[in-house]
Amino acid sequence: MSAYLALAVSVGLLAVLDTWLFFGPLSATLVAGLVWVSFIAWGCFYHSGGGTKGATTTVACMSWGAVVGMASVMLANGPLGGLDVPVALAIAVGIGAAVICLSSKVPLLSTIPASVYGFASIAGSMVLAGKAPEEAVLPTIVAIIIGAVFGYVSELLANALTKKA
Repeated sequence: MSAYLALAVSVGLLAVLDTWLFFGPLSATLVAGLVWVSFIAWGCFYHSGGGTKGATTTVACMSWGAVVGMASVMLANGPLGGLDVPVALAIAVGIGAAVICLSSKVPLLSTIPASVYGFASIAGSMVLAGKAPEEAVLPTIVAIIIGAVFGYVSELLANALTKKA
């Protein structure tokens, strides 16, 4: 089959499995409901070039972004807590965004968009699940790893289904 169709079949079938895992067997675990983080990481895998490099970039940068996001919320609620909430959050997010950009000098963290995906993923986890930052970081990182694995496997499956010339 063509590479285009093989990728569609691979991603489509594995998307069923990923969603089922999060709402089935994983529904009573710390990653319950975080299938959307897995899908962001899956997309990040392809955005980051696929293969081992894409998986490594996804896990490293998105996890780093999640940690920076966690620290930003803690900063807003802690040292900046005396300010109006919108002001405290804005300053904390600005500092976090700057940290992500500055950390891109480290080769492993050089893909800024991937770190931003992680930052946004933990923010969503805290807002949607109402979890404290330190309670949200590990589930977010686990969902990131699951998504990177699904990206990697979907690429392998698509390559296996592709008709060779």
